[in-house]
Amino acid sequence: MDNIAISVEGIGKMYRLDHEGQQPDSFRAALTAMATSPFRRFRQLQGTDHTMEEFWAVRGVSFEVKAGEVLGVIGRNGAGKSTLLKILSRIVEPTEGRAVMRGRVASLLEVGTGFHPELTGRENIYLNGSILGMRRREIDDKFDQIVEFAEVEKFLDTPVKRYSSGMYVRLAFAVAAHLEPEILIVDEVLAVGDTQFQKKCIGKMKDIAESGNRTVVFVSHNMGAVRALCSSCLYLVAGSVASQGSVERVISQYLEPAVHQRQASVVSSYGIQLFEAGMYVPGETSPTRAVYFQDPCEIRIRIGSQRGFEQAGLVVRVFDDLGLLVSSLNSCEEGVEAFTLGPDQTFLYPVPSMSLMPGRYSVSIFVYRPHDGTKYMEADSFFEFEVLEALIPDGTVPYSRHHGVARFVNGCTVAVAS
Repeated sequence: MDNIAISVEGIGKMYRLDHEGQQPDSFRAALTAMATSPFRRFRQLQGTDHTMEEFWAVRGVSFEVKAGEVLGVIGRNGAGKSTLLKILSRIVEPTEGRAVMRGRVASLLEVGTGFHPELTGRENIYLNGSILGMRRREIDDKFDQIVEFAEVEKFLDTPVKRYSSGMYVRLAFAVAAHLEPEILIVDEVLAVGDTQFQKKCIGKMKDIAESGNRTVVFVSHNMGAVRALCSSCLYLVAGSVASQGSVERVISQYLEPAVHQRQASVVSSYGIQLFEAGMYVPGETSPTRAVYFQDPCEIRIRIGSQRGFEQAGLVVRVFDDLGLLVSSLNSCEEGVEAFTLGPDQTFLYPVPSMSLMPGRYSVSIFVYRPHDGTKYMEADSFFEFEVLEALIPDGTVPYSRHHGVARFVNGCTVAVAS
């Protein structure tokens, strides 16, 4: 128990939703609602108005995080990730259950969390440090590093209410990452920064993760970053824990409902049967629904015919999510001469390094006669797979779709003219 930094037991958070109108989001809005509809508001407070509905943002969530561990929290929008982090950060109180945090906690949940808008950047650095329980000398020792990382030197003595959202986030992350709390909680807020800032943040997060002396809870939709930074993972669905454990296993379960393998076989009018096909990780016996960019994989196709077609060829076509053809693989062009199709044959198309950029793809398969192009069997979009983001070699910014459709080089050299 001494090695447990975070202990969560049966956490639940319930909100009451008003279907007659919007929930008041401020004291002024609440007063206005009371003034305009005093009797309805009174009935709601008394619990006699049936327009109120209970909504559990999270419920029955339990887990533990060991000291020095980096926990990734993943899930679709509305799964309860942000609510869970707000409970851990003591921003909201749980309706049921409890969370025990052993150590100083720093949180970066949304722009400006923990900052006083009327205070300057300099004053907020010291304010946040004090909230974390740090002495002034400790903050002094880290002050220059924080300012340098945040790149706000010119605006250090300006009230943060005049900062742009980017400046807010840079300073907030710099404070949280450099003041060395025992527990660091980071939400997807990093996504609002520019590319260069994200690179710095992921690099800093990687340093923290590899140091092993701080406990981190990291929420992200970037599976490449979760894979690279986290030592364990928690998957939330509709406010409850759907899976927790190793990063690879939990990410695989998270992706499972998003990309479907087509299991039904296809039989053509020529009697050719496509039994099964899919994307595989080398050495595995079951197809995978997702592969990481630049990881090895292979396409396996099991097909057959009792009639024994001669001089046949097999073609695999890969399309992106817009229906555009991105690759076409012909067995006759990949080292296999026109073949006689037997009752049950398996074809392998090895992919030494997945070069398609992150995104979703579909695979169509057909058997044809090479000399005249006659199609014996055709299966459009027989299965789908997803390519996941992976971090570039320096371990910071991930390769993603904005880099293009495919990567066709894997290095760069510089030649100096003599």
